[in-house]
Amino acid sequence: MQYLLMIYEDESAYGPNKQGEALNRVVAGHMALSQSLGAKRLAGAGLKNTNTATTVRTAADGSKTIHDGPFAETKEQLGGFYMIEADDLDDAIAIARRIPVCREGAVEIRPLLGQGERKATAA
Repeated sequence: MQYLLMIYEDESAYGPNKQGEALNRVVAGHMALSQSLGAKRLAGAGLKNTNTATTVRTAADGSKTIHDGPFAETKEQLGGFYMIEADDLDDAIAIARRIPVCREGAVEIRPLLGQGERKATAA
């Protein structure tokens, strides 16, 4: 089963333009995790700061508007992702727990469309 693991953190923890020692530590953790996942890691990348984001919003009438920045103002921003192949949701959760974050954060786990749904047995 394929899953997308979306990493949400407060990007301010990394400083302006995501530079510095905090980023270096987390990147080293991601490099080690990527190597340990081997073929289970299908894709993944970090994202630049939200000030580089552009959002295309569709209204109920079908009109489209373009906005600078992310879709919503939140405490945590989408900072990167992994696309993985996992045996089941439990396996995906085990991998998500290993994803390094600088401070507080969350990893959202979502199966790709066309993938069977399986409930986790471990919390």
